[in-house]
Amino acid sequence: MKTPGKRRTQEIGWREIIALPELGILAMPAKIDTGARSSALHATHIREVMHEGKECVSFRARVPGFNQPQPLIMPLVDVRDVKNTGGIAQRRYVIKTRLVMADRSWPIEITLTNRKNMTFELILGRTAVRDQGLLVNSGRSYLLGAPLHTSAAV
Repeated sequence: MKTPGKRRTQEIGWREIIALPELGILAMPAKIDTGARSSALHATHIREVMHEGKECVSFRARVPGFNQPQPLIMPLVDVRDVKNTGGIAQRRYVIKTRLVMADRSWPIEITLTNRKNMTFELILGRTAVRDQGLLVNSGRSYLLGAPLHTSAAV
């Protein structure tokens, strides 16, 4: 019997195609990394700015359809010390944006960091997928196909 308000369980692969529509990213491969606590997006030229009277972070990220990384500005959620893959603490800016994965959509926090030497420009840590009814199959990839809803209003 299904519990009211509880999401159905969905199996996903260790890598999936996702969208971050508020950033203009409508399809991007992401690594689902349950060993990482936080999510991280490859970004460059990262700096804190004031925009329309609010604390924001300005950065450049690769947006499909453009040859060069695009300048983006998002509200600043936090600045945190995060251990990188080498175990070294880094100070990172945190933004909040909507993640779309297949027919599901929810807000997540993402840290911004230079991932130029990494295979995936985006990793989704366990806090991004927690409480979403997702089961990560570490032996499979791209089980969901492309996101179905890519508008920012989803």
